[in-house]
Amino acid sequence: MYDNLTSLSSLSLGKVGKIKSLQCDGMLRRRMLDLGLIDDTVIEALYKSPSGDPTAYYVRGAVIAIRSEEAEKILVELN
Repeated sequence: MYDNLTSLSSLSLGKVGKIKSLQCDGMLRRRMLDLGLIDDTVIEALYKSPSGDPTAYYVRGAVIAIRSEEAEKILVELN
């Protein structure tokens, strides 16, 4: 369906992607949806913490931090 899908955790800093799928359920899925991570939302990787986890992302006018374990479950289409 989409040729260029990757996990959010592998999005390079400064790169932009479009959310295509959440590969989680339950409370984690609800939290991601509450943060505005829905289909076709544009997201940009901004910064990594000094330890490398979490990463800050710009989404819907806000900066949010997502741990790599959670970001692995979010599929994005590269722009």
